[in-house]
Amino acid sequence: MDDLASWPTGRLLLIAARLVEREWNAVLAERGLTHAGFLTLNALGDGPRTQRELAARTYVEEQTIRPVLDRLERNGHISRERDPADRRRVMVTRTPRGERTYTALLAGDSAERIIADRVGDPEVLRAELIRLISGIRGQ
Repeated sequence: MDDLASWPTGRLLLIAARLVEREWNAVLAERGLTHAGFLTLNALGDGPRTQRELAARTYVEEQTIRPVLDRLERNGHISRERDPADRRRVMVTRTPRGERTYTALLAGDSAERIIADRVGDPEVLRAELIRLISGIRGQ
């Protein structure tokens, strides 16, 4: 096993992020979701959206969001219907199942528990990560 204490901080942070992401993805997979699917359900929180709007809100290209929507629809998390005001547009909506799944993930606080259960003071870690990200962004 590698001596973690000898690793540079940046490497530790990158590996920690990957490990947290892997555990989060496993939690999502149990509910038939991917990270992109979760972000899409989040983006639908304030009502129906077009595919283009969802792509913009999840920071992906339109062609990238299509397979995400296909999977969400297959799993019953969303529905797609033509916009009655403009038949060229397809509106995407969270289904009751999608709403329950999304709400359960938030209520269970699964993402936070992955970290909080393993660090001494999650709030200190959170504050430092915010400071790091803000400093890198130049804010």
